[in-house]
Amino acid sequence: MTDAFEHRSVMEPDYPYCGPAPDPQDWIMAWNFDPVLLGCLGVLALGGGVALRSRSGARQRAFACALTAAALAFVSPLCAMTVALFSARTLHHLVVILILAPALALAFPLRRAPGAVAFLGLSAAIWIWHLPVAYSAAWDSAAVYWALQMALILPGWVFWSAVLGQGRGTGQGRDTVSGVVWLVSLVGQMGILGALLTFAPRAFYLEHLAHAPRFGLDALQDQQLAGLVMWVPGMVPVAALAALMIWQALWRGARA
Repeated sequence: MTDAFEHRSVMEPDYPYCGPAPDPQDWIMAWNFDPVLLGCLGVLALGGGVALRSRSGARQRAFACALTAAALAFVSPLCAMTVALFSARTLHHLVVILILAPALALAFPLRRAPGAVAFLGLSAAIWIWHLPVAYSAAWDSAAVYWALQMALILPGWVFWSAVLGQGRGTGQGRDTVSGVVWLVSLVGQMGILGALLTFAPRAFYLEHLAHAPRFGLDALQDQQLAGLVMWVPGMVPVAALAALMIWQALWRGARA
């Protein structure tokens, strides 16, 4: 069997955290069974289940969604595909930012979440991830990789707690406007970053030079695809949520 079926260890020095890039014909079998990761997910599942045992079904379902997103990002073949394609890395980040983090915020909402601080922290993490020097460091070191992943997840959890918790207090209109501002600002950053990736004259992430051609793309085409992923699956859901929040605020105002 190929390397795609081999165990992927966090201690393996020759590969990034998610292991070797899978072969195109075997990528669906390239699961990450790192025992430390699986143990941490198991502990989180047990602890979260106990904490939510007397909570609403909606919060329990949100936690199940968060666990599923974590498994998709770090256990499923998507993890290995991030080694082959930068566009897969971008999709991986969207799973973390747009599914895992908001699901955590719905399951375990952080009260009085500082929206401005969280937005700045999440924004910094997004841009740092896309700096070639930081990307290379995450590629070469599992510790840096997980530090940058936590830099997305934790501020994302706080950010979505602030956004999804808007309108619960007495100043509903003001709270909704604040949440929409943060969402529009996030969409704007995704648009700028997507444009940089799509229209750049050269590939920034040299780690994919040898792997992308195996999937029918050169590294620049892969990077351009990543920009399109940032635009469509990234920007559209966030913009739609902002529009929904505005519509709900107007509907509440009309009924008041």
